[in-house]
Amino acid sequence: MRNSYPQKLSTGGVDKATHRGQYLTRLAISALYLKQYLLLLKDKKDKKNLNTKTAVKNRIALLIVILTVNQPISATAYNPSIEAYKLYAHMMVGSDKQYRCLVELWDRESHWNPKADNPKSSAYGIPQLLKMKSTNPYRQIELGLKYITKRYHTPCLALAYHKKKGHY
Repeated sequence: MRNSYPQKLSTGGVDKATHRGQYLTRLAISALYLKQYLLLLKDKKDKKNLNTKTAVKNRIALLIVILTVNQPISATAYNPSIEAYKLYAHMMVGSDKQYRCLVELWDRESHWNPKADNPKSSAYGIPQLLKMKSTNPYRQIELGLKYITKRYHTPCLALAYHKKKGHY
């Protein structure tokens, strides 16, 4: 009997775009489960030790590591670490609209590279903050969001300022 499928499909070969699509789908589903898990923890009656700021951040970081480690690394043009940083930022921001603004803002600034260094100033890291000393990407995200909240109130307002001035 003649095989009607292309040889690549019948032997199980999958292109990089398919791997990336599968990865993004799993990551989106994982993010939904993570969000539901965090909302469940937030609603628990026993808030004694569950909802301290440090405990919540530690649980988020642990779950991000678990989600990232279980994902395939076959897509060469795709960096799973950046998706973990974005997931962490999304959990910190909460709002989907503000998260999309933050992604665009930090794509413009550093492409979510925690080692991004501006040769013209002392700006460093994912948020490109001046005199940034932290090399921990999750701490950089926290500091960047703290700066945005203090100066612009929301990531969307920071992005609007960036579009006008070329920096924030």
